[in-house]
Amino acid sequence: MELREDIAIRLLQINAIKLSPQNPFTWASGIQSPIYCDNRLILSYPEQRKFIISAFAILAEQFAPFDGISGVATAGIAHGALLAQEMDLPFSYVRSKAKGHGRRNLIEGNVERGQRILVIEDLISTGGSAIAAIEALREAGCEVVGAMAIFQYNFKQARQRFDEINCAFATLSDYISLIAAAKSQDMFTETEFELLNAWYLNPQEWGPALSV
Repeated sequence: MELREDIAIRLLQINAIKLSPQNPFTWASGIQSPIYCDNRLILSYPEQRKFIISAFAILAEQFAPFDGISGVATAGIAHGALLAQEMDLPFSYVRSKAKGHGRRNLIEGNVERGQRILVIEDLISTGGSAIAAIEALREAGCEVVGAMAIFQYNFKQARQRFDEINCAFATLSDYISLIAAAKSQDMFTETEFELLNAWYLNPQEWGPALSV
């Protein structure tokens, strides 16, 4: 089994990813989805946490060299800090908006102009939060070498948005690998796998009643 599928199975085992094709979740955007992802749960499982951070360190080699790591608030902060510790590098994080008191920082931690920074996010959906962090770091004079996340949904919109800002990104696993892993474990019926594939092809208009 390849690494991307192995990681997908690990995320399923600890319920960091839940799949429910027959009884979908409703995202904050209103989209009905057969998948819900909460990678914060990884932090509660030492074995999986260590595995993810080690995999991150290997994946990060494609972006080397870089001078520091910056997490995307809030879910990317812990994973980014753990990776920075693993790689013995400085860490910072980028808020979703500047805090309303004190120094009104948008970027917390020390970053300097000209530094090469690797951005860490937990999940890439459409890419909005990661891209906002990248732009904030660039405005601070940093060079962003790329972004990494634990999981992505393989949305074309995300790839297009990262292309538009000329920034590479990579993830440890993704929706396509997740479905392959679920099939290898015989987790669902053929009809349920058809529902999962239908969502991937058209998430905006997907619904179990429409997809069967």
